Amino acid sequence: MKLGKTFFSLTVAALLLAGCAFTPVTPGMSQDEVMASYGTPTRVVAVSAGTRLQYSAQPAGQSVVMVDLDAAGRVVSVRQVMTLKEFSKIEPGKWTREDVEREFGRPATIDRVASWSGDIMTYRWRDALQDMYYWVYLDADNRVQRTGQGMEIPMRLFNRD
Repeated sequence: MKLGKTFFSLTVAALLLAGCAFTPVTPGMSQDEVMASYGTPTRVVAVSAGTRLQYSAQPAGQSVVMVDLDAAGRVVSVRQVMTLKEFSKIEPGKWTREDVEREFGRPATIDRVASWSGDIMTYRWRDALQDMYYWVYLDADNRVQRTGQGMEIPMRLFNRD
């Protein structure tokens, strides 16, 4: 019983220390403050109002956080974009690969299949408790032609001995 209490106490202490080390990013913070909290972004992209810092966990993770900065380098917004609401903003026929990567970061994978003439960008995300894929189908000119989603089924379900 004593070992269980000790483990619990150590776990709580570790969580409290980790919480102190992480400062949430909020509007008005400087780019330096963001990077002190989140680290080096996976990508920096120019946007019309300033700069976007992309923090992507792709290909293995299921989150991509966008931190938008104004022209003065101050945070305007922070958002997790691996959501169905965000994906629904993609406009087939209008958006390009560049638009998709600006809004969602680099995909987990880029695939080709015989039944489609262009690249298929695959993003990993989580819908409630279900692991999901979101596919963006590009034509030969790198313009989005369609999108789709499906469940990610773990391979361990197929590896039964």
